[in-house]
Amino acid sequence: MRLGITMFTTDRTAQPHELAREAEARGFASLYIPEHTHIPVARLTPPPTGDATLPEEYARSLDPIVGLAAAAAVTERIVLGTGVMLPAQREPIVTAKALATLDHLAPGRVSLGVGFGWNVEEAADHGVPWKRRRAMAREHVLAMRELWTAEEAAFQGEFVKFDASWSWPKPAARIPVLLGGAPGPTLFAHIAEYGDGWIPIGGAGVRDAVPALRRACEEAGREMVPIVPFGTLPTPEKLEYFAGMGIEEVVLRVPPGGRDEALATLDAYARDYL
Repeated sequence: MRLGITMFTTDRTAQPHELAREAEARGFASLYIPEHTHIPVARLTPPPTGDATLPEEYARSLDPIVGLAAAAAVTERIVLGTGVMLPAQREPIVTAKALATLDHLAPGRVSLGVGFGWNVEEAADHGVPWKRRRAMAREHVLAMRELWTAEEAAFQGEFVKFDASWSWPKPAARIPVLLGGAPGPTLFAHIAEYGDGWIPIGGAGVRDAVPALRRACEEAGREMVPIVPFGTLPTPEKLEYFAGMGIEEVVLRVPPGGRDEALATLDAYARDYL
């Protein structure tokens, strides 16, 4: 079973290129970086962590694509992913170009972990109608896929419209789209339609959700997609449990910290689990 890592990278933590280089040297398979464009100060949405105050890394997040481009320059094998990016809040033509350029720098090593967001005020500043954010994220991903694959790409949707257009570079291989979120029929329908996997945060409740995800994939006429428990705090028992389910990759959470703290966590994970 492969092990990757994810960390909130900020202006106060270890830098993405340092983290990627050191993770690759220790044998980790992937590095995922989340995003928040900004956090409105006047915010009514409660923190998703359950804390009374939102941790500062949410407001200090680096742009994941820029950070992963720096990581691409100093690595050769490790998969470089967003985890999670919020496609509803991003202009899809520009984002498709940025991700294709990242793949050009790290051919076949880009993975796109996406989510639908939790912060109502943040989404509103991007003009995202909250109850339509899933539909908007879907269209943005589908439009990006069209730009990545078609020689003359065109898209006509509710939120995205462009006529036949040229856009290069094209990714070296299919960029996998991994959808995050709580299990349920809406999420699983999206995964079955346009996703390449499910990244359940922490991994709790995965076994109970597998039959529903498998049914959604079967109804869409496709094989079961991979499940990648994401942001997991590992224990030997937990990783053994995932391996027993046939899970092939788990992404471990590295607490946001400076270079020394991050490398100490990598060393501990490598010693205990690789």
